[in-house]
Amino acid sequence: MSRTRLPLTRLFAAVLLLPCLGLAAEERASDAAPSALRERLADRLKDDAATLKLSGPRRPDKAASGAAAEPSRRGSAAARGAAKPAKPAAPPAPAPWGYEGDGAPEHWARLAPENRLCAAGLRQSPVDLRDTVRVEQEPLRLDYRAGAFTVQDNGRAIQLTVAPGNALQVMGRRFELQRLVFRAPAESRIAGRSFDMSVQLLHKDAEGRHAVLEVLLDRGMAPAPQPAVQTVLNHLPLERGEAYTPAQALDPLDFLPADRAYFSYMGSLSTPPCTEGVLWLVLRQPVPISSPQLEIFRRFHPMNARPPQPAGDRLIKESS
Repeated sequence: MSRTRLPLTRLFAAVLLLPCLGLAAEERASDAAPSALRERLADRLKDDAATLKLSGPRRPDKAASGAAAEPSRRGSAAARGAAKPAKPAAPPAPAPWGYEGDGAPEHWARLAPENRLCAAGLRQSPVDLRDTVRVEQEPLRLDYRAGAFTVQDNGRAIQLTVAPGNALQVMGRRFELQRLVFRAPAESRIAGRSFDMSVQLLHKDAEGRHAVLEVLLDRGMAPAPQPAVQTVLNHLPLERGEAYTPAQALDPLDFLPADRAYFSYMGSLSTPPCTEGVLWLVLRQPVPISSPQLEIFRRFHPMNARPPQPAGDRLIKESS
């Protein structure tokens, strides 16, 4: 004999309705207790509702789904990182400027964009002081005084810095003395004549304009050393790059000759970036130094001077 199978949905509905039907029959059989029947029916319905809620579909585990998605996110981030282009390599640092090799004066303009005037400028320094115009130039007012100084070999030249308050007054301007720099040979020439060395006194005014006072140094017949030059040599630091401030005082006036007649013209800084608009004042009378003094300077810097530049149509004045 074949058995008829009811669908599961109908069977589940029948199971739920049977208690209700029984309660309804009991209610008809006993009209005397309606409130008790209602309470029993409500309790049954609550129990059935709780059963249906517990047997409902399970929601997905958030932690599990998050853990499953995490590798995907990591993979996407890795893919984005791998897609970034590599940064280009930094350009090589330019060669430092100097006086020989790749950093020599003829290469200065190529070492950095700000040095372009070293090649393109029309009023560059130094120059050969020739074809001058002799006039009565105003006397130089040199407000120099003895004081503390610091000496240093910076790798390109031996230089001094002095205490504030030293100044040069000329052409209605006051230029404060910044430092003194020794060159070998002298950068300026007079009518083609070169000199063994020079000391350049570099000044700047309140508006940032520069003035260079150059004192020519040349070997003299007397064997005695030049006192101010010897003071510098006596206090040279033992290591290049180190600065030394001795207890002894130094007066910049001690480097100058007795005759203060001078040449004047507009030029430039003689080192990079070769800025133009610099007032040059070159004292005409050389100061004698001894051969041993010259040899000591040449031992450290045998050549640290820029070659003469074209004078062009510049006016060069000379004291009459």
